[in-house]
Amino acid sequence: MINSRKEIHVAAGVILDNSGNVFLAKRLTGAHQGGLWEFPGGKVESGESAKQALERELDEELGIKIADAEPFIKIPFSYPDKSVLLDVFKVTKFSGDPYGKEGQETAWVALKDLSKLQFPEANLPILEKIVAQL
Repeated sequence: MINSRKEIHVAAGVILDNSGNVFLAKRLTGAHQGGLWEFPGGKVESGESAKQALERELDEELGIKIADAEPFIKIPFSYPDKSVLLDVFKVTKFSGDPYGKEGQETAWVALKDLSKLQFPEANLPILEKIVAQL
């Protein structure tokens, strides 16, 4: 049987400040997994590396320029309607003050409070690794 599910490569950032908070965005209501919190990022375009996509997406969505980002975790995940490959980077240095340029709700969240928020299922391994490593 041929897999007819859409496969999407996504770059996402775990953006940290000096106080141990992580920057999150809430998915817009009409989007896939809408209303849930996520680590900001977006689709990797043809001819783009995951890191280049992350730099472009964080500039477009949050108005920040990445100065330092390192690979954090790769997560292949299948939803009923699509498959995603999340290429996640830890962003520790950037310029600008992030905000929701596309009208999305955003927040700096203390690591201890992450468990109080709802995330897409594909993000759960990111949360587990953050708790284990940071």
